[in-house]
Amino acid sequence: MKIMFFMSTIFFLISNAFILISSVMSKKTNLDREKCSPFECGFDPKSLPRIPFSLHFFLITVIFLIFDVEIALIFPIIPSFTMTNIYIWFKTSIFFMIMLLLGLYHEWNQKMLNWTY
Repeated sequence: MKIMFFMSTIFFLISNAFILISSVMSKKTNLDREKCSPFECGFDPKSLPRIPFSLHFFLITVIFLIFDVEIALIFPIIPSFTMTNIYIWFKTSIFFMIMLLLGLYHEWNQKMLNWTY
């Protein structure tokens, strides 16, 4: 019991020392006007920092992320060709592609892919 308390205390002290050292070393003291200004972001820094974005930018980003994840899910289909039965592999691949196409059709039908409304 004493050794467990001793080890816990040592662990607690070492972790707090790391936190203290990292907070001391990571402080930035030289704040320059140029460092605080945006760098080629496309917006006028003299205007308000909270410029409302079109919701369509957000929707396109979400659609991109969804299709990016779907592409990552397609990659394991190719190596599984040699490990499984061709009939099962073909049915699984076709089912997955149909699901992707149905998702694309739904987004197209909801006019999510149109840039202007």
